[in-house]
Amino acid sequence: MKNKNIQTEIDASFLYKKLADHEEDETIAHVFRQMSDIEKSHAEAFAKKENINIDNLMKPSWRAKTLNTIGKVFGYDYVLGALMDTEKSISNAIIVTKKKNQMQITGMETSHVKILRSILEKEEKVTGTQLSRFEKKHRSVGGNAIRAAVLGGNDGLVSNFSLIMGIAGATAGQEGVLLAGLAGLLAGALSMSLGEWISVKSSQELYENQMQIEMEELETNPEGEKKELALIYIAKGIPEEQAHAMAAEIMKDTKLAHEVLVKEELGINAEELKGSAVEAAVYSFIMFAIGAVIPVIPFMFTNGMQAILISVSVSAAGLFLIGAAITLFTGKNVWFSGFRQVVFGLAAAAITFGIGKLIGVSIT
Repeated sequence: MKNKNIQTEIDASFLYKKLADHEEDETIAHVFRQMSDIEKSHAEAFAKKENINIDNLMKPSWRAKTLNTIGKVFGYDYVLGALMDTEKSISNAIIVTKKKNQMQITGMETSHVKILRSILEKEEKVTGTQLSRFEKKHRSVGGNAIRAAVLGGNDGLVSNFSLIMGIAGATAGQEGVLLAGLAGLLAGALSMSLGEWISVKSSQELYENQMQIEMEELETNPEGEKKELALIYIAKGIPEEQAHAMAAEIMKDTKLAHEVLVKEELGINAEELKGSAVEAAVYSFIMFAIGAVIPVIPFMFTNGMQAILISVSVSAAGLFLIGAAITLFTGKNVWFSGFRQVVFGLAAAAITFGIGKLIGVSIT
């Protein structure tokens, strides 16, 4: 556990450095470099306290290397999103542990997202545009998009695996299993995609109305909105003079000012509303279908107990990979997370198989 905590800090230092290397805005890159140094100092302090030779632990883990590869392929906003999720998870775990042990909560346990903001806001050269851009970056779908893909595949695999095992239990893996599996795949994927479409579309329609009202206020009373924006920055701890300067700069760009006010007043990230509801539905359909097809494949080539055993084997492998992928966000041990996913998935399938068996015997 001690080595794990040190490795987490080393990984964070590595990833923040990569973010700095690929950041075009020098002020924001400087923030990331400072965060990298902070994380490295944490690792060194932990190692010194536990008398551990940190030189043997300075290499990034497979998790950090994987996230870096994702950054190279899909962009480093994905890495920042996943990194922020990890920071929040670690902070929450520390607070829960301290409460359980009746230890004092000092405030230092909170997410490094706040530290990032604090460093950025206190930079002498920081501008309102840079602050707005940083907000947009760390609120980006980044890690959420990757997580949605993993969880979408997990939903498809677990639900269809359980369905197939239920039918297989009732029919001994004979007639109807393949048909039921394909029907379950299509029904589940269509349901997921429709739900995603409704969710995205309804959110867009709801927030677009509120955003339109905010734009009207910005056009009819720009001076009042500028003062309001300055007060928001002051409330965040930015010096009054700098806050007014930042607000004045942002107000020069009506579109940017609208985005900032919408986010600060309404809690809406305008960038997230630009996504296509149809695109989200198709994406959801594909990810669910990928997971759902895994337990079906063996029944396309064989049947009976042989098909059941192969289906269980490939599904277990798929569950393990999904569990391992989840550790990209949780930072947990890959073997623990992978096998936990396998146990839960096989347990669900075993229950439905048993119920199917009982129903099959009763019908017979």
